[in-house]
Amino acid sequence: MKVQIVNKSKHSLPGYSTPFSAGMDIRANISDSIVLQPGQRKLIPTGLYIALPIGYEAQIRPRSGLALKHGISLVNTPGTIDADYRGEIGVIIINFSDVPFEITDGERICQMVINKYETVEWEDVAVLSETKRGVGGFGHTGR
Repeated sequence: MKVQIVNKSKHSLPGYSTPFSAGMDIRANISDSIVLQPGQRKLIPTGLYIALPIGYEAQIRPRSGLALKHGISLVNTPGTIDADYRGEIGVIIINFSDVPFEITDGERICQMVINKYETVEWEDVAVLSETKRGVGGFGHTGR
């Protein structure tokens, strides 16, 4: 699948780290380092602009290594980039740790996964069909 991309960053295009990776690494495109204090969140620019085909979305997801080692995640995860969005991809990063975290230019801050989706047309009904599960939810099956 080919996707149009404009790269106004100083870095290479997003890429897959291994042959079977689902997500492409996205890098920070900043002129000066940014220090995120504990509990602080900030929109980090990437310098990337994409044009997805209709029926596809890009999901912006945290990097597991940043989350485990440094307590760094994304505020809205996954973030969704719609097929009709043409602005710069920005990543809202939050520091869940108890120590400051420095983001440097070119650092891999998140990953992007491209997914196909369906557009829903609602069918308004009075009653839903029965299932074995029924209304059970929120751990009703136990541990």
